Amino acid sequence: MKPRLSALAALLLCSVGAKAASIHDQLMKLDPEERAHQACIIKGVDTIRHDRKLPGTDRVKTSIGGRATYTGTQVASKWGAVRAKSRWYALKFTCDVTPDQTKALSFKYEIGAEIPETKWEDLGLWR
Repeated sequence: MKPRLSALAALLLCSVGAKAASIHDQLMKLDPEERAHQACIIKGVDTIRHDRKLPGTDRVKTSIGGRATYTGTQVASKWGAVRAKSRWYALKFTCDVTPDQTKALSFKYEIGAEIPETKWEDLGLWR
């Protein structure tokens, strides 16, 4: 006799698959450079959370003081930012993406000093 999925497990699997497909569909609507930036933001938040170097991470910005470089399969920034527990910190990173720019393959980073709240507005940051 084949084991059967519970109704809840089947619903969860469908929901996860639909969500992933929806994210992919939405990314494909963006131009390649913006798609790469968004893929790196998703990977950056996930990586920094997983590493537990900055508890409460919920946002990454790829560019705050200068545009991140984009080569088609890599986004690199010396001027990014990461937010955790309503505070922003300087962020340097390199992020490798798939050729279609829909998924980040790696995210290597360094977290810098906390960015003073007095500079947030000029840098496009928020609480």
